[in-house]
Amino acid sequence: MTDLTGKIALVTGASSGIGKETAIALARMGATVVCLSRDPERAAAEIRARSGSSKIETLAADLGTIAGGKQAAADFLARHDRLHILVNNAGAAYGQRELNADGLEKTIALNHMGYFVLTNALLDTLEASAPARIVSVASRAHKGARLDVDDLAMRNGWGQRRVYGISKLCNILFTKELTRRLAGTGVTATCLHPGVVATNIWGASGSLGGKLVGLLGKPFMVTPAQGADTIIWLAASPDVAGESGGYYIRRQLAPTSAAASDSALAGRLWATSAALVKR
Repeated sequence: MTDLTGKIALVTGASSGIGKETAIALARMGATVVCLSRDPERAAAEIRARSGSSKIETLAADLGTIAGGKQAAADFLARHDRLHILVNNAGAAYGQRELNADGLEKTIALNHMGYFVLTNALLDTLEASAPARIVSVASRAHKGARLDVDDLAMRNGWGQRRVYGISKLCNILFTKELTRRLAGTGVTATCLHPGVVATNIWGASGSLGGKLVGLLGKPFMVTPAQGADTIIWLAASPDVAGESGGYYIRRQLAPTSAAASDSALAGRLWATSAALVKR
């Protein structure tokens, strides 16, 4: 088992599912784990008990708005001046088209902008802590998705699964551009498809279609512990030390869609997202 004693990890969406399993595993390796979610105390006792670690901290935050992401970073930095592992995991698949306070469609706001805002606000600390790793949970659902960077409010053709796929395409494009920007810093960025995991992401969406996906698909899904395996490996294993830019499935490099490999599109998404943060 990798020894992470003295390392600090921040895991978003840590109160359930693959985020909780990731937090437990990193804590077992000796890391101080900061568990970020809207209700982090919900699973804190279980994470402490199952990991056998007392080095578990909680951070309540809502990454669904730009202000929330900035505040989450500020709250983390008020406690720590180092960060060695950042796991971007918090996500949702909302059951109807809604806009957040920033005028962004809520699935895109949480699944993409949540990663973008928090990571960028912590980049200086990650670089100062290098070697450090950023692991972002994407999905095979990005296949077939087409992104219009000028329509992050999803005014055209909204559909729950369509928008979720677009948000996961954004995660891979974000990792691609982030990797380019981090070259030479000692900070790596990777992303992954965790498998179709038996969590409540679809059932909690409130839509009938989402509930049916969760109910009918559950027998064919992997467990949260199985889904977290590649996250944990990318976050901690010496096997991938220094590796950056890859998209992984079951600990193996995997091909992405053509859109996810588009460097120009990745650059445009970054520029649009940065402009939203600054406005």
